[in-house]
Amino acid sequence: MVKKSFTYRILKKAGLNFSEEEYGDISFLGAVKRALRGIFNALLLKYCMYSVILSPLNYRYIRPRLWRLIGAKVGKNVFIGYDVWMDFNNAHLIELEDNVHVANRCLLLCHQRDLSKYYIGGDYSKLSYNKNKVVLKKGCLIAMETMIMPGITVGEGAIVGAGSLITKDIPPWTIAAGRPAKVIREIPKKS
Repeated sequence: MVKKSFTYRILKKAGLNFSEEEYGDISFLGAVKRALRGIFNALLLKYCMYSVILSPLNYRYIRPRLWRLIGAKVGKNVFIGYDVWMDFNNAHLIELEDNVHVANRCLLLCHQRDLSKYYIGGDYSKLSYNKNKVVLKKGCLIAMETMIMPGITVGEGAIVGAGSLITKDIPPWTIAAGRPAKVIREIPKKS
């Protein structure tokens, strides 16, 4: 059990419901710092998602650099499409290697509630989070409107079809699709 901070107790009295494990020991200064960093990252991500200013430069130049500024590890020649949402408060858990393509309207998640502690009559909002990396290996393609869950690695050269939900690792040099995504074929060697 985490000792509850003064700030946590004040927020609780104000009627806000937080995970005790996540926020129980947060200081006032820590809460302010976290809020300001969240606002800054949200504004950067908002630009990344919707801006048409300097449109030709956005996909391969501006968005990858802003993702790095937010905290993600982004390699060379990475393509990040329009309206791609990342878990910006956990951006340090996102890694896009060289030549990765993430098409429009994708979602990369690094956290989810720990349902192993959930029970009948429990309060979902008080559950802690499981946080895990999302790694997109060299040269993989994530097609439009794909959702990637926490703890996933998409292998080198893999292609994930549009509208997929990735709940398990995708092996290298395969094509996967579906909800949940399943490997539908292996990419052959050049003859």
